Amino acid sequence: MAKKKFYVTTAIDYVNGRPHIGHAFEKVIADVLARWNKLLGKKVWFLTGTDENAQKNAQAAKKEGISPRELVDRNSKIFIELCKKLDISHDRFIRTTESVHVKKSQEIFKKVYDKGEIYKGKYEGHYCVGCESFITEKDLVDGKCPEHDKEPEWISEDAYFFKLSKYKDEILNFVKTYIVPESRRNEIISRLENDELKDLCVSRINLDWGIDNPIDDEFKIYVWFDALINYLTGENGYWPADVHVIGKGINWFHSVIWPGMLMSAGIELPETLLVHGYLNLKGSKISKSLGNTIDPIELVDRYGSDSVRYSLLRCSVFEDSDYSEEILINRNNNELANKLGNLVSRVSGLAEKNGIERTHNGLLGKLKLKLIEKYIDNYELDKALNEIFTFIDKCNEYVQEKKPWETKDKKVLYELVDCIKVIAILLWPFIPSTSEKISRQFDFGIDYEKIGRPLDIKQIRKGEILFRKVENGK
Repeated sequence: MAKKKFYVTTAIDYVNGRPHIGHAFEKVIADVLARWNKLLGKKVWFLTGTDENAQKNAQAAKKEGISPRELVDRNSKIFIELCKKLDISHDRFIRTTESVHVKKSQEIFKKVYDKGEIYKGKYEGHYCVGCESFITEKDLVDGKCPEHDKEPEWISEDAYFFKLSKYKDEILNFVKTYIVPESRRNEIISRLENDELKDLCVSRINLDWGIDNPIDDEFKIYVWFDALINYLTGENGYWPADVHVIGKGINWFHSVIWPGMLMSAGIELPETLLVHGYLNLKGSKISKSLGNTIDPIELVDRYGSDSVRYSLLRCSVFEDSDYSEEILINRNNNELANKLGNLVSRVSGLAEKNGIERTHNGLLGKLKLKLIEKYIDNYELDKALNEIFTFIDKCNEYVQEKKPWETKDKKVLYELVDCIKVIAILLWPFIPSTSEKISRQFDFGIDYEKIGRPLDIKQIRKGEILFRKVENGK
């Protein structure tokens, strides 16, 4: 029997600065998965949010001369705005400063402590504030964190440790079916097989910002221990998660530390960890810490949510991809405007003028629906889009071949209108606003079951241009 529920999460974002395009990329990936499963008739729960207890947030606030609370309250609103502008269909936006999350984090910390799997000791090591984690000597590159290109701090302090090492064999067995893609899975397997798995420091001493350690008020809970628990705080009865969507830089935390915490607490494990690649600007990772960000809110204001969504979703989910405003413009002009927009405009204008007449739709046989479904099920969203646009190309070729502007052939126009219906339904997870415009224009509902049903013949209206060609910044 098919599963009737689907729970998808993104990583929660640090709010020490504005969102960058990498945040937008992750959210649209998760949104496609949420919308696709809604199309398939499942009850969906989609969680995103902000990670607010991090020391990097406290440091950013100090730099601005404001309190950490003021900073996280202000900046979390910008991430909420990003979700709204991108048409992200999340059901819950969680903030880790919420009292319900503080309580859940303390409850799980105490549960693991009461089990005898958190103990007091002393920690010495390199600590990267950007990663909010300790880094081993061998992971440094020229003495710097490879993720943030900064020298870590040397820290020596009393601390509480979680007996993560106890779960090494269980975690190793678990990740073999948990992590997608295979390349990211193999990275973790190799590390677990070849390196010692050390116990995890789960507290920081003498900090003003963070969640209080429930067993010792001198300490705060280590931010990653609390941050991962957001997936339980916000689950609303949908746990275990079907898919956690994260970037490759936090693979270890989600594939080793998170399952270890859940195993210790006796909580069911999530099903899939989808690890996406980075977006690069001229070969360098786009990130706040490296100072080469692209503001996604500005892009949406300039080009519209669907052009931004589409340009991101054309990037590989699994591999690193180059991204820029020029790439967005090219994809908007050459694919959305020239291919999809042109097809809808021409066909709707001819159908409005000449009418349509039901017939067997042979053109629809050129759509590789099973392949599109397979690609989405395998999280290869760029390949699914490519296949949909291959079909759009075939429809445009059919218009040129049949010349309905000369023949006035109502049956040919019916085939094309019926294909546009299917295209709009398939594209709804990717570019929802555009798909909904098409559905209103052609008077059908966004419903996956309608893909296999003949189109109801109704009056077609030409409607507005879906995508205007743009020049850089215009």
